[in-house]
Amino acid sequence: MNGEATVVKNAGSHFLLSMLPEWRPFPALLRGKVRLGGSPATNPVAVGDKVKFEAPSMDSVSVEHPAVITEVLDRKNCLMRKPSNLSRQAHVIASNIDMAYIVTSLYFPEIKLPFLDRMLVMSEVYGVSATIVLNKVDLYRAQAPEAMSGFRSIYEEAGYRVIETSAKTGEGIEELRGEIAGDEGDGKGGRLCLFTGESGVGKSSLIKAVDPSLDPKVGEISSAHLQGRHTTSLYEMYKVSGGGYIIDSPGLRGFGLTGLKKEEIALYFPEMFRESKDCRFSPCTHTHEPGCAVKKAVDEGRISVERYNSYLGMLEDDEKFRSAE
Repeated sequence: MNGEATVVKNAGSHFLLSMLPEWRPFPALLRGKVRLGGSPATNPVAVGDKVKFEAPSMDSVSVEHPAVITEVLDRKNCLMRKPSNLSRQAHVIASNIDMAYIVTSLYFPEIKLPFLDRMLVMSEVYGVSATIVLNKVDLYRAQAPEAMSGFRSIYEEAGYRVIETSAKTGEGIEELRGEIAGDEGDGKGGRLCLFTGESGVGKSSLIKAVDPSLDPKVGEISSAHLQGRHTTSLYEMYKVSGGGYIIDSPGLRGFGLTGLKKEEIALYFPEMFRESKDCRFSPCTHTHEPGCAVKKAVDEGRISVERYNSYLGMLEDDEKFRSAE
């Protein structure tokens, strides 16, 4: 038989598929010519991909006799990255995403704004709607309210939505749960949402808070380095009991840009793009040109210095903004 299904787990050379909104995962392998089909990515098949498959019958599919993926269908979007800025190949984190929740924390681990900004740029490049989830707010609302306010100001003024959450106290969890469920009767069983971010920011704990029946791996922070340990090694989709689907990704340590030229980077900073129409020169790198409206906006506080410095770091295209190992 021939059929279509969605990739719900990627374990390297082995996959699980399900014919959503029905949730009955079954094993599959990738046909060789699809694997070598000229994809620029290290993984031509990603969680969230819709694929065509072959199997003698669904009753015969098993670990010993998996289905065979014969074609990857066109994606509506995807989120890609380079493992490092010097890498020549890209990696697809997930595809066909309704919302990417980029989870971050101010401390434990300490936030790296340039890393977050790279993730936001790549979301813009590949057409993925992104929401910033500021997690662990119970730890620093009383002790660092100014830092929280400053963070929100930077990103809300840039045009991004920020949700404050705590897996420990439950703050923001109901809001996330409702958004993932989406509109009832949409025929899809809810929205497909990616949870991603640096190691240690609490993605797996948030997922478990959204649906306690799920059991993603939960790790601890290394006290020696205050750096999150990798707790998720596979890309996997979960069906949420209240509706919708969550893709849990491994904690990221490197996020290089891919799919755009240096002169295009500013186009994917929404606040810079808005101001750039008033630059004296076009194109403008927003670094040294006279009459640059973006630099004027930075000086006048309409664009944050932090975001502008992230942009300059991306132009340099080196590894100094790569998260420390």
